[in-house]
Amino acid sequence: MRKMHALGLIAFSALVAVHCSSLKKETPSEEETNSIVATGAELQTVSDQFKFTEGPASDKEGNVYFTDQPNDDIWKWSPDGSLVKFMDTTGRSNGLYIDDEGYLLAAADQDNELWKINLQDKSHEVLLKGWQGMKYNGPNDMWLDKKGGIYFTDPLYKRVYWTDTLYEQTTCNVFYLPPGADTPIVQDTTLIRPNGIIGTPNQKYLYVADNTGKKLYRYEIGADGNLQNKMLFADTGSDGMTIDNEGNIYITGDGVTVYNSSGEKIHHIPIDRSWTANVTFGGPDQDILFITAMNSVFTLKMNVHGVRW
Repeated sequence: MRKMHALGLIAFSALVAVHCSSLKKETPSEEETNSIVATGAELQTVSDQFKFTEGPASDKEGNVYFTDQPNDDIWKWSPDGSLVKFMDTTGRSNGLYIDDEGYLLAAADQDNELWKINLQDKSHEVLLKGWQGMKYNGPNDMWLDKKGGIYFTDPLYKRVYWTDTLYEQTTCNVFYLPPGADTPIVQDTTLIRPNGIIGTPNQKYLYVADNTGKKLYRYEIGADGNLQNKMLFADTGSDGMTIDNEGNIYITGDGVTVYNSSGEKIHHIPIDRSWTANVTFGGPDQDILFITAMNSVFTLKMNVHGVRW
């Protein structure tokens, strides 16, 4: 009897140990709890049907518009998972941004222009087509301040669809178009290829990536919108960029790498593609990270959220 009782205790103890062990595995670690990524969230492939995806921009409902530039298309992803081609013949749109009036702004580099697209009837007007009598290198990405001013980058990336190879600009510039103005003001001429651009919600700082120079710079935004007090933020380049409600900066290239507002690397999201081009937040609560990478687009549920809307 005692022997059987002892064996029963051993079996019971083993069962309890297994049960407690399983409970421990289900409990998130401190690292998981404090992560910017939602606990248990995994990268989801939305689609891999494209040629090269770029320029994601979210509207107030959380829909994300993005470009398939080689195919000259703009697509729309909705939070319910639906995916539809929104527009073709887009001027080879690259970076996108939705303004406060609901218009879709596009860096349309087929003819080196900046477009304003009506989301209702898909008509467009050309906002900008040149500077000081010279065509742009190829507007790439943009960010709007709360006044409606437009900051945009103008690097030179030779496109196979260009028939004119006469490059008129002598530098690759960062521009600011003040609200209501017809002519942008050049802000920086010293970057090799200014690319990704994003500002802080308080309108205090603007971040610009020199992708070729492998540098990320931070500027103070003056009261008149002009940039000042440029400083090196991180020794890294980036294609597109975004920012979350905690002030973390998301850069692209090798997956998505996240830096906090002090310039410290805090997270990396690996993407199984050779290049990650751009990133933004979407969804009704702006807590879905939307990532464009080569022929694909991905989503990832986050603990943080975007701050655009």
